[in-house]
Amino acid sequence: MEFPELSQFVDFREYLKAFYDYQKAKTKSRLRPYSYSDFSAAADIKSPNYLKLIIEGKRNLSQEMCKKFSRALKHSKSQEKEFRLLVEYCQEKDPHQRTQNLKELSEFRAKKSLKSGEIDQQTWDQVSNWLVWVLYAMVDQKGVEFTPASLLKLLRGRVNESQVQRAMDKLLKAQDIQVDPENHLAKKTGSALSGIDDVPKELVRKIQSELIYIGLESLHKHGPHEREISGFTLAMTEKEFEWVRFELRKLRKQIQKEISMKREQSQGDRVYQVNMQLFPLTDSVKKEEPKTQERTPERPPSLQL
Repeated sequence: MEFPELSQFVDFREYLKAFYDYQKAKTKSRLRPYSYSDFSAAADIKSPNYLKLIIEGKRNLSQEMCKKFSRALKHSKSQEKEFRLLVEYCQEKDPHQRTQNLKELSEFRAKKSLKSGEIDQQTWDQVSNWLVWVLYAMVDQKGVEFTPASLLKLLRGRVNESQVQRAMDKLLKAQDIQVDPENHLAKKTGSALSGIDDVPKELVRKIQSELIYIGLESLHKHGPHEREISGFTLAMTEKEFEWVRFELRKLRKQIQKEISMKREQSQGDRVYQVNMQLFPLTDSVKKEEPKTQERTPERPPSLQL
């Protein structure tokens, strides 16, 4: 059993259980194996079963308790902050704030990966936030002048002029675009931003978290004529899930290919973000299920706003 790495978890209770199981397995041959009371002693907590209550979801962690838990988990200063961010994300009930917390956690982990060398500085400088990707796409938009003031007017108030300038500087420094100094029109000169297949996973998570958050804003800010946000919920087998995932990836690549070919002939009117999401809402039942009578499945209800 490997030691659980904090950065691999998005649920702090699962992380704590993995830590406890690891310590239990590591000390199983001892006369007195690792126990919940050992964790409480290391964390300076009076209740001997407090860790068990947290793992089972019967208690939440305060910021003060987060510090005590980090002491027992032997966290570094960086890990202590990461653990607190993870706890805040998991325990938040408000969907809007929960999304914000996840965005903050993703950004922290991405910067940590940069510091450790998992993400190299050149990649970070090129694609570290959503704005870089949007500006790169705006090269294919009609009538766009690549000055910070002009770009800012088109970005619907999501950023400020200094942020636009920094994103432009990254694209220019990486030689992904060139800007004519006379008419301020831009053209693409690199292919670094044509896809995200080679971008490190922590950086991809950071960028996608930012874009999903912007999508949440669009749900409230824009009318149905400006967006297409819909979804449906249904039960699937693992084989069906793999088929749906394959079809979604195929559709994404098809759309990208066809639109990219059109952009070689003419420019677009606006820049759009297309998000495709497929994720589990429940766990599978572990025990053997009784056979049920076959029936024709109903069409799943669709949520479209």
